Amino acid sequence: MVCFRLAPVLRVKLFLVCLALGAAQPFTLELNLTNSEKATCLYAKWQMNFTIQYETTNNTNNTVNISPLDNVTYNGSNCGDDHTGPKVAVQFRSGFSWNVNFTKETPNYSIDRISFSYDTKDNKTFPDAKYKGIVTVSDAVAVKIPLNDIFRCNSLLIYEKNDVVQHYWSILVQAFVQNGTVSREEFLCEEDKSLTTIAPTIVPSPTTTPTPKERPEVGNYSVTQGNSTCLLATMGLQLNITHDKVASVININPNTTDVTGSCQPKTAELKLNNSDIKYLEFVFAVKNENRFYLKEVNASIVLANGSVFSTANNSLSYWDAPLGSSYMCNKEDTLSVSEAFQINTFGLRIQPFNVKEGVYSTAQDCSADDDHFLVPIAVGAALAGVLILVLLAYFIGLKRHHAGYEQF
Repeated sequence: MVCFRLAPVLRVKLFLVCLALGAAQPFTLELNLTNSEKATCLYAKWQMNFTIQYETTNNTNNTVNISPLDNVTYNGSNCGDDHTGPKVAVQFRSGFSWNVNFTKETPNYSIDRISFSYDTKDNKTFPDAKYKGIVTVSDAVAVKIPLNDIFRCNSLLIYEKNDVVQHYWSILVQAFVQNGTVSREEFLCEEDKSLTTIAPTIVPSPTTTPTPKERPEVGNYSVTQGNSTCLLATMGLQLNITHDKVASVININPNTTDVTGSCQPKTAELKLNNSDIKYLEFVFAVKNENRFYLKEVNASIVLANGSVFSTANNSLSYWDAPLGSSYMCNKEDTLSVSEAFQINTFGLRIQPFNVKEGVYSTAQDCSADDDHFLVPIAVGAALAGVLILVLLAYFIGLKRHHAGYEQF
């Protein structure tokens, strides 16, 4: 856990701000604001990331995924005063800022407005951006919460505006904390309420192990751009999740799964979702101008007990193959996204770039398939060795037989 101690702001001293990052709950931000009397006045804990699409100098569109991983500061966060409400202000990475404002109207308080800003002058994050400057997206949220209640939303909340998609989940927040004590009375978001009505009432114990499942059905997925197919995928997917010490196994049914995605010159995205999978994103990238690979996986999944498991990893290196070809792995293989999330693949074939006429190009086999072919090769080599030994023994015996006649 990394902790930050900040200077006084508007006579309110922010004593402790902690940013907790972990494998089971990546990119979790936790904020405890205290006033001059060292009493908590605002508490917030949440996860978020952002997907930004921007225009390049070549008049094409690029997409980047942004998470608050490093250089996080909270300058400007405050508990409010008689004239203004509380505010959470977050700055991260290079040129990114995020703010949320709260207002009070007894007997409720509101999450009033969320603003997100980014700077396209950052060439590392926004290469070849056509517009250079600061872009701000602001959304009125107007979520009303009873005073003295803490707002909880485990479900994924999505706000989309002006080429920016904002994702929020695993949210706990209480503004206007009374008497310095965070409430235990929870006010659930509408998305969690709907999940609660259909969720099982029995929660598995921490020692529960997943029931073994049969192999998932192999499905065909594709992404189109204009009138042509730009990404092809064939695979059976089995998700292995460990959340709150409970293991779950989920097979994805391709017949009830929706497919979306996008294709860019150097990145491509395949996104799956259904009633249980809020989103499962596979992001591919080009490296060294001549190969592609799976760079990133993002997921948000509703578990059997109604809770939501979310994770992301943007530093993967799987499914590597030359551009102009496809990647194939017939054997069952495991893609490890995090310690808490693995994906078993069956009958995998993927081509995220240079698809021609809607069909796969020549495939490069995975190492698992290569190992599979070592067995018949080894058997063939052994048989060839035995045959050579038999022939040598035959000729040696034949030579000795002729030598015996010459002695007479």
